[in-house]
Amino acid sequence: MIKNYQLLIEYDGTKFVGWQIQKKGSSVQGEIEKILKKILKQKIKINGSGRTDVGVHAIEQSASFKTDLNIKNKILFLRSMNHFLSKKNISILNLKNKDARFHARFSAKKRSYKYLIINREAPLSLMRERAWNIKKKLDVNLMKKGALILKKNKDFSTFRASSCNAKSPFKTIDKAIIRKKNFKIEILFRSKSFLQQQVRSMVGCLKYLGEGKWTLKDFKKVVDSKKRINCAPPAPASGLYLSKVYY
Repeated sequence: MIKNYQLLIEYDGTKFVGWQIQKKGSSVQGEIEKILKKILKQKIKINGSGRTDVGVHAIEQSASFKTDLNIKNKILFLRSMNHFLSKKNISILNLKNKDARFHARFSAKKRSYKYLIINREAPLSLMRERAWNIKKKLDVNLMKKGALILKKNKDFSTFRASSCNAKSPFKTIDKAIIRKKNFKIEILFRSKSFLQQQVRSMVGCLKYLGEGKWTLKDFKKVVDSKKRINCAPPAPASGLYLSKVYY
């Protein structure tokens, strides 16, 4: 009988070419499949909830795979997986039994991303590859107003990478929150799905707004233009985290 399993995964994306297997370079998917084959003694293909680009991290990525093996000892399985994956900065947080219809990507109802900014003059030591260090003081209240504009928007053509293969630029963001505590600024977005580089592009534009390079009127004009050429440079991948996938 075929079993269907879900993996919940945490990883530091700094040294990977992204989630998906590429012709060159190490991918998160590839490293996990390699260890699954080692432990289960058969070739396993996993399906992720979505692709994360090079350098992007995950607090809780979701993936699914099917096998004719019954994984009886969940604790032993997780320990074995994490023993081999720990050197790669990948952790398997949980293993869940799912019905035959479950698919990590197609069953997902919402995806949540977090972007982390450290707004201070001093450079980063501990968070160098895990946040964006912006030295100029940002106007967070103005950025919050910009986030509300993004939440009301539907056509995200301005924030769509030229290589994006999504059928439509229309998306619905049901959560756009900015929180600040001391030097740390967290930007949270939630939607059913996102365009390629959408979150990083939106953060890049919010940064321009917060720095005073754009007024709120300028920001809205860029959003409404639906032209990629008007977008600010995307925020670096190092500050982006796939935080949760909802089913």
